[in-house]
Amino acid sequence: MKTLKIIKYIFSIAGLGMLVGSFFLYQGTSEFLSDAIKVDGVVVDLVRSRSSDSTTYAPKIRFKTETGTMIEFTSSSGSNPPSYSRGEQVKIFYSSKNPDKAKVDSFFSLWGGAVIVGILGSTFSLVGFGMILFGIRKQRKKDELLQQGTRINTKFQSVSRNTRLKVNGRNPYIITSQWQNPVTNKLHIFESDNIWFDPEEFVNEDVLMVFIDPDDPSQYYMDISFLPTLAK
Repeated sequence: MKTLKIIKYIFSIAGLGMLVGSFFLYQGTSEFLSDAIKVDGVVVDLVRSRSSDSTTYAPKIRFKTETGTMIEFTSSSGSNPPSYSRGEQVKIFYSSKNPDKAKVDSFFSLWGGAVIVGILGSTFSLVGFGMILFGIRKQRKKDELLQQGTRINTKFQSVSRNTRLKVNGRNPYIITSQWQNPVTNKLHIFESDNIWFDPEEFVNEDVLMVFIDPDDPSQYYMDISFLPTLAK
């Protein structure tokens, strides 16, 4: 449980940080384009960059400024296979205040960083805040059932591992009980919240208390307050 709490806050904070970073990348490119000059350039070389598992090629481009100065720069974005070839003509933007600061006129070269960081930030934020909101809604539903739900006595069935969830290589335990609705004659199966220790030796009664929504018995909360609290 502690690991899950840490993960949701790490994802939320990291996601927000990346979204802020994406905004600044977008703003930086917008400011660059606001006074940039567009000219023709030519690819004079392909600069190879190696990492542990891949090799990419970034174009090295030469262009002439409006004042006649020849400038060479290497694009910050590379690919494999190369997106450009030697001798190819390309459109580039350069800063009127700092001609050495130039970018290829392509969507990825201009906006790729902001888009990638934004997508990652959105994904992390959705996961992190989704986990937080899920926890808040679950707690509210539990409180509502404890205060307004119908209390029923259910028959203890078993203690088992919840194989649907694994954290740090461990599956939590769940307690299962059942109850036959005297009105509908239907059998209902109930599961406890996840328990991060084996609770079997502490289940000394055959009857377990469950609070249900009388209009929708699938909404319920099993009272496991009789279990000891796990030491930190």
